[in-house]
Amino acid sequence: MTVELLVLLIVIITALAFDFTNGFHDTANAMATSIATGALRPRVAVALSAVLNLIGAFLSVAVAATVAKGIVRLDAVQGHDLLIIVFAGLVGGILWNLLTWLFGLPSSSSHALFGGLIGATIASLGWSGVIWAAGSEGVLTKIILPAVLAPIVAALVSALGTWSVYRITRGADADKVNEGFRWGQIGSASLVSLAHGTNDAQKTMGVIFLALVAHGTLTKNDEMPLWVMAACAVAIALGTYLGGWRIIRTLGKGLVEIDSPQGLAAESASAAIILTSAHFGLPLSTTQTATGSILGTGLGKGAEVRWGVMGRMVVAWLLTLPLAGVAGAVCWAIAHFIGGLPGVLVVFAILITLSGAIYLRSRRDPVDHGNVNEWPEVDIPAAPAESAHSAQV
Repeated sequence: MTVELLVLLIVIITALAFDFTNGFHDTANAMATSIATGALRPRVAVALSAVLNLIGAFLSVAVAATVAKGIVRLDAVQGHDLLIIVFAGLVGGILWNLLTWLFGLPSSSSHALFGGLIGATIASLGWSGVIWAAGSEGVLTKIILPAVLAPIVAALVSALGTWSVYRITRGADADKVNEGFRWGQIGSASLVSLAHGTNDAQKTMGVIFLALVAHGTLTKNDEMPLWVMAACAVAIALGTYLGGWRIIRTLGKGLVEIDSPQGLAAESASAAIILTSAHFGLPLSTTQTATGSILGTGLGKGAEVRWGVMGRMVVAWLLTLPLAGVAGAVCWAIAHFIGGLPGVLVVFAILITLSGAIYLRSRRDPVDHGNVNEWPEVDIPAAPAESAHSAQV
């Protein structure tokens, strides 16, 4: 086995590892509301989502063809140098996914991947290696604008849907309404899972295809190999089945207290927007879309929104591109400084070590299917007068 082939295999394994983290990081996008309202039991929900992610990954390759295209000038480098950039970008994306998962923050896996690639490209080719703005191309058009518009549009559509639902059903029996909408949620959540597989698994397909072209195994005009599609589909499905319980809890219970009609409205809005973006080949953030939809249900119903939780999410969104980029740049620098296969192996070892450390830290405060619907409220001490009165009573 040649050194170049071994590097290619490491890049492919790392890409599939990113796809795996993408799966458990984004399970909440489809299933958080269904789990929160009791429409689906937690284990059943993640199993259903995993199967539909697997199927969705085979429906289209439109998004795969646009990954990194029009964002970074990866055609300016080739061979081993291109493999190192892709590898470093993937490592940066994985580390950001794991860190935000640890804190239960639903940040964008898509932006983590793009941020890692952008950072590694800047470290390798300089600022000119990134297309910042050029008509329909560039970071501004393909990443920043969709990131701003997606949650806003999703929130507006979801708020309107929620308001309409409660308006139509205001005279009906509340228990029957909730029961009926729980059944509807199963269908809408399934559609979001299918859309997620169609949109997100293809991003990893595109990265692996890029690595195969860099190695010389494929040309840029070849069709996507079936084994690449199958491997990415299985990786994202396994990650989904693992269940990103921390993020599911944040979206399902941390932002808004959701009833079944709200859940159906949120999931329907998310599915419509994600499927539309996949049809046009746009690598949209499913996380920001789903979060915007859930926020919209609270606004549409007039329910209490935990703005502190929303604020932490927005901070994570703002930091995703730059910090994943820093991670990608540092990983590229380490691999480049050491050079060759040893450099790649050192960065791979760093990835494994940091991933293990994050996992061990998560076990201090475990979240699983048993406590995913329990949002930790902060206890506020009673005032002295109130405490004295309580003692007398």
